[in-house]
Amino acid sequence: MSRRRLDCPPAGPQPDLRSAHPGHLSQDADACYLALQTRDARFDGQFFTGVTSTGIYCRPVCAVRAPKRENCRFFELAAQAEQAGFRPCLRCRPELAPQLGAWSHTDATRIMVAEAARWLDEPAHWPRPHGASAQARSEGPLMARLAARLGVSDRHLRRLFETTLGVSPLQYLQTQRLLCAKQLLADTDLPITEIALASGFASVRRFNAAFLTHYGLSPSALRRPRLEPARTRDATPGARPRAVEPRTPSGPATAPIRLGYRPPYDLATLGRFMAARAVMGLETVEPSVDGLRLQRTLQLQAPADGRRLTGWLRVEWQPARQQVQLSLSDALRPALPSLIRRVRQWLDLDADPAAIDAVLAPHFGPLQGLRVPGALDGFEMAVRAILGQQITVAAARTLCQRLVTQLGAPLPPEPGLPPGLSHLFPDAATLAGEGDGSALCATLGALGVVRQRQQAILALARAVHAGQLVLDGSAPLAATLAGLQALPGVGDWTAQYIAMRALRWPDAFPAGDVVLQNALATRLVPAAAPHRARPATGPGPRPSPRAAAQATEAASAPWRPWRSYAVVRIWEHGAPTALQAVADAAPTEADMTPQSL
Repeated sequence: MSRRRLDCPPAGPQPDLRSAHPGHLSQDADACYLALQTRDARFDGQFFTGVTSTGIYCRPVCAVRAPKRENCRFFELAAQAEQAGFRPCLRCRPELAPQLGAWSHTDATRIMVAEAARWLDEPAHWPRPHGASAQARSEGPLMARLAARLGVSDRHLRRLFETTLGVSPLQYLQTQRLLCAKQLLADTDLPITEIALASGFASVRRFNAAFLTHYGLSPSALRRPRLEPARTRDATPGARPRAVEPRTPSGPATAPIRLGYRPPYDLATLGRFMAARAVMGLETVEPSVDGLRLQRTLQLQAPADGRRLTGWLRVEWQPARQQVQLSLSDALRPALPSLIRRVRQWLDLDADPAAIDAVLAPHFGPLQGLRVPGALDGFEMAVRAILGQQITVAAARTLCQRLVTQLGAPLPPEPGLPPGLSHLFPDAATLAGEGDGSALCATLGALGVVRQRQQAILALARAVHAGQLVLDGSAPLAATLAGLQALPGVGDWTAQYIAMRALRWPDAFPAGDVVLQNALATRLVPAAAPHRARPATGPGPRPSPRAAAQATEAASAPWRPWRSYAVVRIWEHGAPTALQAVADAAPTEADMTPQSL
């Protein structure tokens, strides 16, 4: 289906919302209107409602009175609503909605458009008036670079967007930039000039003109002091009006940045996963009033001028509002658009639990909002994956702790620094070493890192530092996997693990993982029959590692395209329901599991 506007037909029989699949809800205007009336948070981000009587478009969780049916128009993307002439609601704030996670894994056209959209979603790729990299300047205009990356002409790319999404790539990008700027205006005290540059605008004049054209107001209008009903800002009915929080020039942003997600969210599993891998001085995992608080240090480049920024951040969940609150140090605020994108990927906030359950629940039972933890820094995650090869999680955490203590830079003190945070993870320049890298390898060896992994870390750091590898959600999957496996000491398991957590590929599957093979009983499949998912009777002879991986891969086929979620489910909760009895009866082994940090 083309992702175009869905005009509401005349009122007819009401659909059963309980049977509506959120991933396809926007194909049914009747179900859209019913979801709007119930304000069901499961459908947040699945569609937007344009109200013809006001010219405003809203999220389905907006707390205002539902508009009349004949005044509603439904859109799958905010960009479509804005292209149709609607402006965003200042109450429910469409920029807070979770994004669409996966559109298709079989349609080649939609796969290409989705990859292009993910690339455009990454603030690091937005136009910069100053500080653009030499590579970006040499590759020409933004859309020409994107088309060349996809192997098509820019005209064909525009045609694909207009056919599939109903908007051009530039219109899609403009909406993403304006919504990002709108969130920074509402939630931070950053100067408007900095917000304009961070959002990819060449000047404040162009920034103001874009706001006036699209929204009919100036950027400063969003910052006027006013009494604001808490229920409208948070889309939570029944709350009393409250004053907007004052902003101060020092310390972290006084109004935490709010990031929406689709419920449910399995906080317990995420907390256990993070706590088991937490490195002292780098990150903390602790309970909060609403369930969980994560804090950690971070370094990244300022998109406007390439400066190295270091600081800390804190995230806390508000399950009643289906939101995560992000607080951060002043030093990181110039990179807020990129940081918001990274946090959403780190916490898997854009996941669609209903779509995932539709595939995996028959095999595992309801996943209750299980998330795949991502990464704030793809290079850090890749190093931790290498350190964790063929050892336990606890042993890998110990090696990572030594690495951070020995080579991580101390975090400069600043007001509001949470207790327990003291060091930064070593960056690619540090781990690339000097000369032939022998000095760095000697240091790693003294920390207990074996020779093969010393060479793997050195090669990885040099590839990332030279720009040959980019490890984030916008990186091309096939090329990045090939580049990773071309490095010494990096095999399929490590590459798939990096794809799962750093590249945010929901179908990543490390078939060579011992825990997965034990859970699926594929380590006991005879080598002559690698296609069998489990042995017929008895333990049988052990197959070769390759045959076991092939059998595990075959057994995972029904879980596509959400195999990453199945992996986390097995790691944290054990074998699939249908195989639990087989797994319980399988012989136990003393093999070390290759789960990494």
